[in-house]
Amino acid sequence: MILSHKYRFIFIKTHKTAGTSVEIALSKYCGPKDVITVINPEDEDIRRELGYPGPQNYLKPFGRYNKRDWWCLIHRRERAIWFRNHIWASTVRKRVGEEVWGSYYKFCFERNPWDKTLSWYFYASARGNEDRPLERFIEEGGAKEFSDMKAYCGKDGLLVDRVCRYENIEGEMKEFAERVGLPEVPALPRAKGSFRKNRKPLAEVLAPDMRDRIARDLSREVEFFGYTFEEAAAQQRTARAEASKP
Repeated sequence: MILSHKYRFIFIKTHKTAGTSVEIALSKYCGPKDVITVINPEDEDIRRELGYPGPQNYLKPFGRYNKRDWWCLIHRRERAIWFRNHIWASTVRKRVGEEVWGSYYKFCFERNPWDKTLSWYFYASARGNEDRPLERFIEEGGAKEFSDMKAYCGKDGLLVDRVCRYENIEGEMKEFAERVGLPEVPALPRAKGSFRKNRKPLAEVLAPDMRDRIARDLSREVEFFGYTFEEAAAQQRTARAEASKP
């Protein structure tokens, strides 16, 4: 999560949507009063090597401490966290107040359910958190665990100003930079991109029954954004073709 007072924007981080890369890139433009939340140590190394500011202003102010917070501070030497990496928009809204929330540009990214599910599965498998075969993982509703709509939606609908499409991330970042007045389009570093070993086309990895199960488990996203498997597969082919050009 990034909160920039200088450029008046709030970035809500979702899962498996290049969120860490975006977060690192946006850190470059943060001043001393802006909020930058903690990411994984290996990703902090990338941010440090680039010379960008690291985690700051994410701890809970002492004036808001409750009895448990003080107990943890005194007995465990632990500061309470106020802003976390994958914090929900509804929580950020409460903590920054309506004046900031209403006047700052708020955005996040979303990804088609089929590609997102595969990305989650291979990431979890590589880290030793998932040992089921892919087909069983999907059959048992594994895709349900990774819905992010609760991160950027409330009971009355969207809480952010824009849900950007992961599939058009470069174009989205260009539009965002122009919208908030950044001096350039942020350059996205590659973070967490080495976990997915199976790079075959979606149609080859996901059998029809697997595709249908993912669509049912993430039906809210499919309906809200109008995702189709055919479009997702076509976008993947286009992206690969572009990436293979000299």
